[in-house]
Amino acid sequence: MAVPPPARLATRAGTRVTFLLAPTAGGLVLAAGVAGLVPPLPALIAGVGIVALFATAVLWHTAVAIHHDEGAFAACRGAGFIGMSAVAAALTCAVQLLGPPGADIWAAAGVGVTGAFAVLGTMMLPGAAATVAVRLRRAFDGLGLGVSLGFAAYLITPMHRSPWPGLASTLLAAAGVSIVTVIVLRARLHRPAALRCGFGVMTVIIALCTVVNLQISGVEGRLLPLFGLVIAAGLTLAADGGSRRNLPEHLEPKEQDQYLSSYPLLAVPAGVGVVAALIHLVVVGPFNTTAIVLGVSMVAVLTMRELLVVSDIRRYTAQLRVKEAHFRSLVAGATDLTLVLDERLTIRWQSPAAARLFGLAESQVVGRTFLELIHPDDVPGARAGIEALIAGEHADGPPALINARLRDGHGIWRDTESTVADQRSVPEVAALVVHVRDVGERRHLERTLHRLSYTDQLTGLANRRALMRDLLEFRRRAGQQGTLLVIDLHGLAEINDSRGRETGDAVLIEVGRRIKSLLGEDDVAARLGGDEFAVLTPDGAVLAYALATRIVTSVMEPYELPGMIVELHTSVGLAELTGGKDSEEVLRHADLARSRARQLGKDRVEWYDTDVEIQLHRRMDLERELLDAAERGELDVVFQPVVSLRDTQPVGVEALLRWRHPKLGTIMPAELLPIARAVGCAAELDEWVLDQACRHLAGWTAGGSDFWLSVNVAPRELLTARFPERVAETLRRHAIEPERLVVEVQETWIAEDVPAIVASLAGLRKLGVRAALDDFGAGHASLAHLRRLPVDMLKLDQSLVNQPIEQGTTPAVIDVVVSLGRRLGLEIVAKGLESQDHIDRARQAGCHYGQGFVLARPAPAERMEAYLDSHRS
Repeated sequence: MAVPPPARLATRAGTRVTFLLAPTAGGLVLAAGVAGLVPPLPALIAGVGIVALFATAVLWHTAVAIHHDEGAFAACRGAGFIGMSAVAAALTCAVQLLGPPGADIWAAAGVGVTGAFAVLGTMMLPGAAATVAVRLRRAFDGLGLGVSLGFAAYLITPMHRSPWPGLASTLLAAAGVSIVTVIVLRARLHRPAALRCGFGVMTVIIALCTVVNLQISGVEGRLLPLFGLVIAAGLTLAADGGSRRNLPEHLEPKEQDQYLSSYPLLAVPAGVGVVAALIHLVVVGPFNTTAIVLGVSMVAVLTMRELLVVSDIRRYTAQLRVKEAHFRSLVAGATDLTLVLDERLTIRWQSPAAARLFGLAESQVVGRTFLELIHPDDVPGARAGIEALIAGEHADGPPALINARLRDGHGIWRDTESTVADQRSVPEVAALVVHVRDVGERRHLERTLHRLSYTDQLTGLANRRALMRDLLEFRRRAGQQGTLLVIDLHGLAEINDSRGRETGDAVLIEVGRRIKSLLGEDDVAARLGGDEFAVLTPDGAVLAYALATRIVTSVMEPYELPGMIVELHTSVGLAELTGGKDSEEVLRHADLARSRARQLGKDRVEWYDTDVEIQLHRRMDLERELLDAAERGELDVVFQPVVSLRDTQPVGVEALLRWRHPKLGTIMPAELLPIARAVGCAAELDEWVLDQACRHLAGWTAGGSDFWLSVNVAPRELLTARFPERVAETLRRHAIEPERLVVEVQETWIAEDVPAIVASLAGLRKLGVRAALDDFGAGHASLAHLRRLPVDMLKLDQSLVNQPIEQGTTPAVIDVVVSLGRRLGLEIVAKGLESQDHIDRARQAGCHYGQGFVLARPAPAERMEAYLDSHRS
């Protein structure tokens, strides 16, 4: 619980003293006067004096406590003046007892002084009046009321027969009571205390005026102590109401309190005075001097009050003019257009900023409805928002917000945002107020940011976010099938490294342009990031596959850039939109198909199905386990004989790699070698195969010194500078003549770097190692390379041997190849012989040697040694 301040504690203590001691002591004295125990006049003076002294002490103690504790100067002055009025009342009563010369005049003056101090005290108490001007105005209000009532009473009642001191005291008392009444009725703070204080002050003034008039009229006796009791009670109430005040809160006066006052309080008494004057003029006749003075005083007071009102009105009007100028300058310089609408939404006023902001003249706007300015497509939403506001749905909330396009004075639709406030309850407005602002630049920026957030900045295609949004929309369409293509570029990293990223960016832009040129209106092209693109098409499987093939063909075409020509390859994966449970899964399926296509080679297109995912996981498992396969003893070498087609005797063997996987079984070279190249261990495998094959060859007793061994070598291994040295070291370690080793290089790899291949094969020839061109005929430029390559043997691709014979003649391609090989002094080996017809075709073409399943299947070293023993014996 809060602790009261010292001033409040002092006030409470003083109030208790006032209610206990003062009424008790003063009341005993006055009661004695009423009972006739003491003379009436001394009893009046003594009783009133005691109460007045206690009341004065309480009020001054309160004033001092408030002043020292809280600095409320007005509060302490008010309490002090009320205390002085109590002293003046006591002194007025004392004058009656002392009876100096002119006692009647002094008594009348005492009534005036008492009333003046009481008026000042009540006027300065907290909450009574805020400023000096307000106090002066209320003083004139009360003075006009008192003079008007006094004038009417003088004319109508027998007051005009009283002696002039009594008349003066009565008029002064009436003025004081009227002023206090106005002040108390207008009090805004501490109203109960103000009422008690005002009632007590008015009681004191009226009772004191009555006592003075009785004394002047010569009426004495027990009436005086009775009126003394009334004065004592009034002083007690005045002291109580004046002391029960805390520090006043800061309260701004209302404008009508500062400049204007209500007239009923003055109009009625003034009317009564005028009526009384007319009655007196008709009934009695002319006015005496006192009546004229009172009438003139009444008119003067009312005139002064009117002059104050006129001054207030002028001051108020000047302030309104300044405020209006400020308002107009703010409205004219505002960035919003302000409109005032009636309940039918008709525009009654527009701000001066309309011409500057929207080019709208007043004749184009005023008198039309607000909805006529809005775009027809936006009218329903605007109407609904305004109707909801008028219906009261936004009464306790913010104003209605309307986003609509508005036609400006030039006929252009502009994006606007309007706030509609319901000001119908405000009497000065009584309308709907609309604030319209142009948000076109903001909307343009929002649309630009939205477009940028869904666009790849380099190629101008959609980005991943836009693709996923459109993919979700495609899947939601009823009966929509569609296909998603994921495109991966090969070779872009090499272009960035060798040519720079600017060249790589130019290539990406061209790729995006080529892809987009192949698409239809409903297709969506996107760049997922880096070197990955995607296409979303509503086409089914057949058309989507055809589109993917066209994309592969287009991307493969050379890119002619300033000063250079670059080439790219690609892999494409396709997935049906209905094949996944959500958009992310569809994208994952297409990406898995793309990964599978990349594993199988360049420029391939693969569909996603469950087998693709199985094969992909198989490939990933093999890539992970291949690096340690040799250490685990899972790798093996098998040998396939090369047989002379004239006597079916083996002349050599080809070493073939096998991976004996414990779970997946035997992995053939067609699957194994691409995995080895992908993980970067092809060279190590080639060295391992060469070493193992030479070791077995050295251990075989059959075959003779002319029996040779061929091994396959990858281009990367062949092109290393130390490859000839490693071959020589292996042959030396196993004591094998160099002429018995044949290094096979696939013809499809020759085109990668012909000069380097020629140099490497020339280095092997210096050692005595022979070279063979494997799978000859599968490439596109084989014949052009034969004269340059230092090879000793051609191993024909199976496709040449399997060509059909027309009219019992040898196929022209095999005839040309064999004839050319013989002229170059090369030995010819026909591969892939699987039937007796294949043997006959190869023999008829002039091939001396053959290799294939019909002659002998690949076998481990032990079985191959037994085969050689049986066939070479």
